[in-house]
Amino acid sequence: MNEGGRVARHTARDLRSENRFEVLHALFDLGPSSRQELARHTGLSQATVTTLVGEFLSEGVLTIAARERTGVGRPYDRLAIDPGRGRIVGVDVAETYVVAVVHDLALGVLGEGEVALDEHENGQGYVVDGIVTAIARAVEAGGTTRERIDGVGVSMPGHVHPGAGVSVFAPNWDWHDVRIEELLAARLELPVHVDNPLKAVTLSEMWFGAGRAVDSMAVVNLGTGVGAGIALNGSLIRGTTNNAGEWGHTLLELDGRPCRCGRRGCVEAYVGAAGLETTLAALAPDHPALGLGGQREFVAAVAEGLLAGDPAVAELLARTARFLAAALGDLVNLLNVPTVTLTGWMSRALADWLVPAVRAELPRHVLPGSLPGLRVQASPVPGNAVALGMAAFTLEQFLARLGLASPARARAQ
Repeated sequence: MNEGGRVARHTARDLRSENRFEVLHALFDLGPSSRQELARHTGLSQATVTTLVGEFLSEGVLTIAARERTGVGRPYDRLAIDPGRGRIVGVDVAETYVVAVVHDLALGVLGEGEVALDEHENGQGYVVDGIVTAIARAVEAGGTTRERIDGVGVSMPGHVHPGAGVSVFAPNWDWHDVRIEELLAARLELPVHVDNPLKAVTLSEMWFGAGRAVDSMAVVNLGTGVGAGIALNGSLIRGTTNNAGEWGHTLLELDGRPCRCGRRGCVEAYVGAAGLETTLAALAPDHPALGLGGQREFVAAVAEGLLAGDPAVAELLARTARFLAAALGDLVNLLNVPTVTLTGWMSRALADWLVPAVRAELPRHVLPGSLPGLRVQASPVPGNAVALGMAAFTLEQFLARLGLASPARARAQ
């Protein structure tokens, strides 16, 4: 970020457009590979790949996994990311929970820790305590020590300036310009990088999900908050101030339901967790799922009701699918992306019913020119996609400290 809060136009954030990360991304895709295979997969020259591999080897980031020979020629090396080179923590912070995941340098999961948050509590100290506790649990579960951690990536809800380490605005907590990176770095005594969950889930989808097959997609996160991460032609779209993707606060109904952002009729007010509660309350005011207190408990009860054939819950699902399909239609018509993936804790709980219902409804809302080949699916990324994306961002920061990261060729979008 520059002093005006704008995303720098030359940045290493666009990991797939930077040469070193092209090599790493190829290794995540291919597994142990030769220099020739990496060059073919990335489109980089053999000389460039050889140079980059030499740098990675010198810092212990890559290792020689095997040495092979074909015919009578010289043997060649199969290279792999050395998982033992370091430990990285990715943290997903939402209004109702904190999940911390310890990864090795190859982004394999070693251990996870979780802390429930009271969605009505908004104190900075309370949230920081939850993050620190979740990280401690993950470190213990991963069989490692804090001394082995090379960096921590923390996703914060709402508008985040990653360059400044500031939570600019978190509407559910009424946070304004909280220097969250400084608060966490002081408590953890470790390098900390903060970002927004929409950017994290999109990166994880680009590296480990639908992005293996397509370069453009929308990654729709459904939970307490609602938003869309966007990738176009392999570039992660951040916008001028890292606030791109606030699709949840676009208009679904003029003068409709009040939204926590202060406007009325936002997409989030209909397809976020609180929106589902509002819809069910209108359908069946005395439904037992409405008296459970927490959003995650409510959504779990909705899933149970769908399994049991509860008619009120079935109608709730049908209405939510119509709301979501209408809003996704606007998104697809605007961006003309071929793939939409649904992610987030609420998506995971309801995907078996929600995805088919949205697929059936979506053709009514998408222009014919954008409909051919359009795919809507639950995210295939395993585990916590936000934590994984934050670990990948933190891997970038770690390599920068080693002197192995350079500005991206493509400008920030």
